[in-house]
Formats: sequence, structure tokens, C-alpha cells
Amino acid sequence: VQLQAFGGGLVQAGGSLRLSCAASGRTFSNYRMGWFRQAPGEERVFVAGIGWSGSRTAYADSVKGRFTISRDNAKNTMYLQMNSLKPEDTAVYFCAASTSYRDYDQSNGYGYWGQGTEVTVSS
Repeated sequence: VQLQAFGGGLVQAGGSLRLSCAASGRTFSNYRMGWFRQAPGEERVFVAGIGWSGSRTAYADSVKGRFTISRDNAKNTMYLQMNSLKPEDTAVYFCAASTSYRDYDQSNGYGYWGQGTEVTVSS
């Protein structure tokens, strides 16, 4: 499956952005999906994950209550609604697809990655 993330940009603290991840090439609903992010000079970390049907979700503690992950299998697209953004949310955001049963926050469980979209939150 090929993944393309988009929707990043520059936003002021307290603002909102919605990221999208478009999938192509394989049956989208066969994959568990996740969002990860990587800030400058730091490792890539888990943000949120979602199951095949969208009924199960998982979030990093740092984004709980502010970010919402969702998917539309009919459109082969996953979303990340980001509200109440903080400067520490600044990072490149990557979407990923998994066929494994590892926990959502395990990056080595994802076999397919998009190219990333940059989010900058100004204070």
C-alpha cells in the first residue's frame, strides 16, 4: 500500500489542523493505521492509532483530549484532527499502515510509511 500524508502547515498555538493520509494500491480496510511524529533532533514517536473498522483507537498521553484519529474506508483515507495545538506539537507527521497485531504504539509493527507532512505551531 502507498501512503501520502498532507494537510500540514503553520498555525498559531491554540489553533487546529486536520491531517489526511490517502492510501492506494491495496485494500485500505485490511490495515490498522497510525500517526507518528518526529520533532527536529528527536526520535519518531507514536501519536495515535486506529483499527481496521475505526472502532478502536489509541492515543499518546500527550495528545489525548486534543487529537482525534478517524478513517473513512470508502475513501481510503485516514485523518488526524488536531485541536488546541501547542508549540511542542511541532514536528513532521507520518502516517503508517500495519498488518500486524502489535500494539499501536510500536513503530516496528508498521510496514508501510508515508512521506510525512510538516506541522509548525507558533507561540
